Amino acid sequence: MASGDLRAELECSVCLNIYTDPVTLRCGHNFCRVCIDGVLDTQEGSGGYSCPVCREKFQERPALQRNITLCNIAETFLSTQPDQEESGVFCTHCVDYPVPAVRSCLLCEVSLCDRHLRVHKKSPEHVLCDPTLSMESRKCSVHKKILEYYCTEDETCICVSCSLAGEHRGHQVETLDEASEKKKETLRNVLQKLLTKREETEEKVQSLQEHRRKVEKEAAGETARVTALFRDLRRHLEDLEKRALRDISRRAERISISIRDLEIKKEELSRKLRHIEELCNVTDPLTVLQESDTGDLCDTEDGDNEDRERHEELLHDGGGLDVAGVLHTLSDIITEVNVYFYIQGAADILLDGNTANKYLQISDDRKTVSRSDIEQNLPETPERFQDFSSQVMSSRSFSSGRHYWEVDVGGAEHWRVGMCYPSIERRGKESVIGENKKSWAMDRYYNQYYVVYDRNHIFFPTNPSSNRVRIDLDYEAGQISFYDLCDPIRHLYTFTTTFTEPLHAGIYVYRGCIKICGGRREM
Repeated sequence: MASGDLRAELECSVCLNIYTDPVTLRCGHNFCRVCIDGVLDTQEGSGGYSCPVCREKFQERPALQRNITLCNIAETFLSTQPDQEESGVFCTHCVDYPVPAVRSCLLCEVSLCDRHLRVHKKSPEHVLCDPTLSMESRKCSVHKKILEYYCTEDETCICVSCSLAGEHRGHQVETLDEASEKKKETLRNVLQKLLTKREETEEKVQSLQEHRRKVEKEAAGETARVTALFRDLRRHLEDLEKRALRDISRRAERISISIRDLEIKKEELSRKLRHIEELCNVTDPLTVLQESDTGDLCDTEDGDNEDRERHEELLHDGGGLDVAGVLHTLSDIITEVNVYFYIQGAADILLDGNTANKYLQISDDRKTVSRSDIEQNLPETPERFQDFSSQVMSSRSFSSGRHYWEVDVGGAEHWRVGMCYPSIERRGKESVIGENKKSWAMDRYYNQYYVVYDRNHIFFPTNPSSNRVRIDLDYEAGQISFYDLCDPIRHLYTFTTTFTEPLHAGIYVYRGCIKICGGRREM
């Protein structure tokens, strides 16, 4: 193929220059990576993408596959096509107008165009090279002879006199062509490594670009959820502020009402005083004795105890603000934020059949455990709970990080859920979670709910309102928390300690079944 035809095949249809880092679309057409990226960028938001050559449509932005073969061909072609005009080397003999040189003669120290090269002497001493303006650099600085050899010991180019009588005498030398080929081979190995690294880098860029598009797509939904969350938080805080301010203002209002009532009572007492004084001044005994409302006038202790208690209550009123209630509401708001931002994925909990009591049945997906009246035919294992320890542990343990798991307890009447060390007893009363120092649990027994650790029971003031319980673990903080998954979520209790072993999920079920919900790890 002629050089002109090959050049036409190697031109990018966008920039009309030789391909730079060529890539291929699915339709088979090639472009410079920068060129096609620019074209695809302009098509963003137009409802699709298309090839600039054949107009083939793509619903999504097409992946760009690097064309290694075409890249190598383009680089080889460019290396054999010196840009003579840009080199600034012109024929020494063409004095009328500048003609680009095609070769330079180091012996004659002239540059030659095609016409003068044909008549130049071809004898061996005339050394021709690519057009150059720095011919002195091609000669030995000591002997002023052409550099023809390469000293491998000193890694420098030398002339024949240097190798025979100069400072390089006796050194291992090679011809320039031999040394150049060896260096080229080394460079080709380096080039291959660099190409491989660049391809790996391009793959990383592409994977990050795909991930960025995914993140941008998910960002819209996340933005809406975060906006809704903070809108609700602002509403909760505004309601809390109004309630707190209302409680504060009620104190003065209560005092004002009491003052009004006391003023009315004072007027009534004054009226009685005047009437009694008038009776005391009456001289007719019959008139005094026949007075009909004397009993009311003499009843001076009516409501005194109530007024005294009310007066003392108002005088010792600390402000009327329910600080504990405000703090509790704020705690619920903080819990809601914590749940959203830090613990959004449930840990993948699977039940370990090797630990299950023989009166328990484990589902095939290892997510549900139910109590049976029939003893199961299970092999004896050191890990299995015995006697009345009707419980099972998870196969997975946690020794770091923040995690949570949820259970549906609606199908059971008597149950316990929590966390325990793997060293928990497997037999006797101390093997039940919560009845020792190696486990923490929430319990339901005859419609009573409480948390238990080391046989200490803490009852809830109000029972959970939903059938789902969540157990949170913050291993480094040493905290196990229990939540009622009502709407909004309600914090029930938090144990705080220092963990000394990995923790497993634990379930005790005496009647009915319990199901584990959700399943993914929070990093």
